[in-house]
Amino acid sequence: MATGLLFLWPAFSFSKKNEGIRLVRPKGWPKPVYNLKNNPITESGFKLGRKLFYDPILSRDGTISCASCHTQWSAFTHIDHGLSHGIEGRKGKRNSLSLFNLAWNTSFMWDGGINNLEVQPLGPINNKAEMDNTLENVIKQLDKSLAYRDGFYDAFGDSAITGQRVLKALAQFTVMFQSYNSRYDKYMRKEAGGEMSPQELHGLSIVRGKCSTCHPEPLFTNYSYQNTGLPLEPDLKDYGRMTITGDPADSLKFKVPSLRNVVMTYPYMHDGRFRSIRQVLDHYTNSIVQSPTLAIEFKQGMALSDQDKKDIIAFLETLTDKDFLQNPLLREQ
Repeated sequence: MATGLLFLWPAFSFSKKNEGIRLVRPKGWPKPVYNLKNNPITESGFKLGRKLFYDPILSRDGTISCASCHTQWSAFTHIDHGLSHGIEGRKGKRNSLSLFNLAWNTSFMWDGGINNLEVQPLGPINNKAEMDNTLENVIKQLDKSLAYRDGFYDAFGDSAITGQRVLKALAQFTVMFQSYNSRYDKYMRKEAGGEMSPQELHGLSIVRGKCSTCHPEPLFTNYSYQNTGLPLEPDLKDYGRMTITGDPADSLKFKVPSLRNVVMTYPYMHDGRFRSIRQVLDHYTNSIVQSPTLAIEFKQGMALSDQDKKDIIAFLETLTDKDFLQNPLLREQ
């Protein structure tokens, strides 16, 4: 495992067939959660995962891919509507989460219903409102393709296409969605290009003072589940984490997303109800709904002036990682 900034974007390249790709662990970052020893990243595995990610063959009717809801230029989410859309125009219940720094995720989905990166694709594949498919059917379709059989041979040593290999290949690709080279990161590393204005620095100080419990540096999330005082959406009736645990103490709690690349990932909250960061901040100062499971940080409300909000937004813009958003190796090939 790499322990320092061994390379920056273009962060990884291939010099010989099946050369291993190292995941970067930036200086000061915690140890990744994902166990790469059980699924070493190779050039062929990465490329196979990339092909699968962009291929609508994963959906029942061959119309949507992973990339349909997770586009690179928006930090691998989608911004054209609040709720995810699946085959036949079916509408889901939640906004698509952005995908990056997945090796550090302790769980996945807004409710934490999946706890391993290699299992995560089963959520959208099996979801009736998304891909409405089965892994068994995906395997049958892939097995009809000589190109895929060749791809699995290159990645795994023989041409057998199995569910486990499909999931491992997708994990080899998506685990390399790494974002650690924003202007904020350069500022922290005291590198050229990391200059920040007084307004941005004031925004950083506010985030550190008022938001760091749930959004600590450097990942800008603690991967917990919190009730942020949103009123229950009457049509969706989504109780969040409680749908997984069955515990009333988890009612209306949703996963804390990272603030990295946040200006690129609108709309916001689990149901995409807010179109702008300013609306999110206005909610925290003016519209918090008190309830038994409300996060303690919001019990007394959050005091932010109009200028504070502008400064926070200015700082959040420094968390945009253009190298990640434009990395050509993550694009459809």
